[in-house]
Amino acid sequence: MGGGQISFGRTLVVAPHPDDEVLGAGGTIARLATEGEEVFVAVVTEGKPPAFEPEGTARIQAEAKQAHRALGVKETIWLRLPAAQLAETAHATVNAALFELVRRLAPQTVLLPFVGDMHMDHQLTFTSALVACRPHQAEFPKLILAYETLSETNWNAPYLSPAFVPNVFVDISDHIEAKLDAMEMFASQVRQPPHERSIATLRALATLRGATVMRKAAEGFVLIRHVV
Repeated sequence: MGGGQISFGRTLVVAPHPDDEVLGAGGTIARLATEGEEVFVAVVTEGKPPAFEPEGTARIQAEAKQAHRALGVKETIWLRLPAAQLAETAHATVNAALFELVRRLAPQTVLLPFVGDMHMDHQLTFTSALVACRPHQAEFPKLILAYETLSETNWNAPYLSPAFVPNVFVDISDHIEAKLDAMEMFASQVRQPPHERSIATLRALATLRGATVMRKAAEGFVLIRHVV
């Protein structure tokens, strides 16, 4: 994204669970890929027995691969930490997994879940990713943005947890259909309206965020850090 705009460059999207990356940044991923940028998606967790059936885990991972291919993702990385159990996983383990990934990919931009999301996996992913992106390394991401995940960000507790107030907007007017198509590939996760994981609700949010900045559709982010 040039022409006086923020330059994303090589981008890493960190998703606590498969589909978070599409819900929060699917349009941005599609736009960046279309503009020739390399986009990587790291899925931090996977469902493990006995809490999750292996068949269900395999299905959602297959859905993710299909969705990522459609969006133009260069590589999907599976960190395979236990879903819904990051709070019971050693913090150093999560930090190390993300640190090694950031070191290997050397992304210019990192997109993260929002720290105020309801799910503890989202909060801990955000915290560990910031540790992995500390600026005293030789190479570190110059742009860090937090995305909005319907069914998590919108369920936080008002006044008790941070509110998602976007201050960076990515115009996805030409890529909203690609985002929605990718989300539809997560057949096991999509719900019917008025559920927040419905296609209609995702379109409505994109319309709302876009209207904020006089665009047909947009994704909103909270700026965490930008080094110019």
